[in-house]
Amino acid sequence: MRLIEQAWYHNHPIKWLLLPFNVLFYLLSALRRILFNLGILKQPSLDIPVVIVGNIGVGGNGKTPVVIYLIEQLKQRGLKVGVISRGYGGEKRNSPLLLTNETTAEQAGDEPVLIFKRCQVPVVVSSDRVAAVNLLISQGCNMVISDDGLQHYRLKRDVELVIVDGKRRFGNGWLLPAGPLREGVWRLKTVDKVIINSGLADVNEQHMSLKGNKLVNVHDGSVVAVADFIDQHGKDNVVNAMAGIGNPERFFISLHELGFSLGQKIPFVDHHHFCETDFGQFSSNAPLLMTEKDAVKCSGIAPQNSWYLPVEAHFDDNQGEQLIDLIITRCKNYGF
Repeated sequence: MRLIEQAWYHNHPIKWLLLPFNVLFYLLSALRRILFNLGILKQPSLDIPVVIVGNIGVGGNGKTPVVIYLIEQLKQRGLKVGVISRGYGGEKRNSPLLLTNETTAEQAGDEPVLIFKRCQVPVVVSSDRVAAVNLLISQGCNMVISDDGLQHYRLKRDVELVIVDGKRRFGNGWLLPAGPLREGVWRLKTVDKVIINSGLADVNEQHMSLKGNKLVNVHDGSVVAVADFIDQHGKDNVVNAMAGIGNPERFFISLHELGFSLGQKIPFVDHHHFCETDFGQFSSNAPLLMTEKDAVKCSGIAPQNSWYLPVEAHFDDNQGEQLIDLIITRCKNYGF
């Protein structure tokens, strides 16, 4: 675990050295919010509804599976959904990039490529999210989901959803850089829904879990049910695992809960750019399991016996349907 994460989640004393920078971060972010609230900084109008799927902290909280869930459900309602993203981990760009089948994770970032490949909907990456929305409008989209962007106040929004890692929650509760938060916990009172990824949900929070029941070969796309994979390799046979996500341990725990016996398990930083030497750490005689987010970057360099675990967002009772109904109701002003 990186030293900064020890400060955020395990009370390492280095946080006190970073505390003075919190004041500067708070003042700058608060000033920006005030300028938008007063109308001094403008929020351009847009002709279609925008749903923000974001968080108040850094690191992977499970936003992408929620984005995929919303896309699939809204498509069933007859909507043409597009997705915008900053494209973290990809090339920095101001002009919008519309993803195609040839777009790589190095160009656009791993999460946008994952969403495009899984959902086959228009996806645009750009630091100018307003320009990205306008490009999606030109593609015929009538609803936009923003993967992250809660703090991008220039982008008008109709629904705000915040995803929280139920195990790590808000760490030490401090703002960056001494803590993991981009905005204070007070911000949760202003959003439409707070969705807890695993862990226990408090009052007014909605519980979600991520579940996967199949493995997909990184190279040829062949699919094997998890139960069959374990049977084929023997329950006592060891598999290796890697994860370059915000909380790699969550992935390793999920594999253990599925019944896998883990040998080597190597975490990488979020949005890690993989190279061939990364895979030299693993023994070649065991299958290598990874996340779908990592797989979009590894198809040309991972060992042949490499597999990824796609996961789906699952909500308790009928809360998923209620979430979709909220979005549709909020967007009726657009003629839905």
